[in-house]
Amino acid sequence: MATLVLIRHGQARDGLSPTGELQALRLRDYWARRGVTFDDAFSGSLTRQRQTAELALGGATQVRPAFNEYDAEGILTHLAPTLAAGDPGFARLWADRQGGNRGFQKMFEVLVPKWMDGSLSAPGVETWAAFHTRVAEAIHQVQRDSPSGRRVAVFTSGGVIGVAVALALRTPDHSALEANWRVKNGSLTEFTFTRDRLSLDSFNAIPHLDDPALVTFR
Repeated sequence: MATLVLIRHGQARDGLSPTGELQALRLRDYWARRGVTFDDAFSGSLTRQRQTAELALGGATQVRPAFNEYDAEGILTHLAPTLAAGDPGFARLWADRQGGNRGFQKMFEVLVPKWMDGSLSAPGVETWAAFHTRVAEAIHQVQRDSPSGRRVAVFTSGGVIGVAVALALRTPDHSALEANWRVKNGSLTEFTFTRDRLSLDSFNAIPHLDDPALVTFR
């Protein structure tokens, strides 16, 4: 068996916020106290993913864009106005989206399933099917390339972690979205794997974030 640890980036817009930087540094210190090391480390190409990896590991990782998050900006920019134009209920949520994280999340939880089931799409916005396929292939590549006993870290985002959990548990697509909503910044989700099998060991763990002020979702 080999081990795969998926780490969600720290709190960020694109680059890490001061809280996000501290989350990554707390992870660095936690691993150092326990002598945790990795044989391979990867990150997506997004700034927040790379910065988290650099702070937590003390250096750059191998960049694999396949571990990037889904195109949330494209969904908001191109799909949300279309839905708001034809759905008065969503239009109200869209108008209230600036009302803090709670208002944004309520809006996003209506919008994203429409993107997932294909009822909303636009040229240039990655589909759910394409996103799922690239994440699954990226994980399968790690499985193919990693012999037994190897430890692999991947610094990524909540949507990628949700897909990985659903792949391991063989659950429907919507469960990937439900897992995504709960993934905390800086959290650890761990799998064991062989070339042909992926098994979930732990989900969304934050043993390094003992200060409640460091527990964030966005």
